[in-house]
Amino acid sequence: MPRIIAPCLALLLAVLTAVAVAQEPQVGELSSLDRQFMQQQRDLLQELAALRLGRRFSGERERDLALLQALLDRDIVRPDQTRELQAMGVILGDHLAADLDLHWVVYEDQLGRSRALRYRDSDTFLFPVTMIARRLEGGAEARVNEIYRKASDTVERLRPALPYR
Repeated sequence: MPRIIAPCLALLLAVLTAVAVAQEPQVGELSSLDRQFMQQQRDLLQELAALRLGRRFSGERERDLALLQALLDRDIVRPDQTRELQAMGVILGDHLAADLDLHWVVYEDQLGRSRALRYRDSDTFLFPVTMIARRLEGGAEARVNEIYRKASDTVERLRPALPYR
């Protein structure tokens, strides 16, 4: 009997270890397809804003966040337009990345594969692609400046304090 218990325990330990490793999120760099897809999302919104509002995204945070809000306020992008809402999240994420020293990564876990923002090599991640979409699809109001501020505050709280700050 003891001969059987040791191999069974070893097998059980191996299986539990494999399950634990499989449940840990995998983080990697964006692939060229990811970068291409994200650029298509930016282009989609750029075209929509130009055609419907006669304005363009400039790379200036305040102006771009106001333009995202105008797309929502004027019902140009509605809660059922997931693709456009997620494209808005990419533009929001670009500003978060530029302002907070974040970079785009691929984040994979048991729920699926997502594009996320990561602070350096830490375990701090934001998922801006769905920040606007989740709120609107859930029936809540989406105030783009408020979403940006909350995300920024979250990152600031989680960052280690820098000396001489």
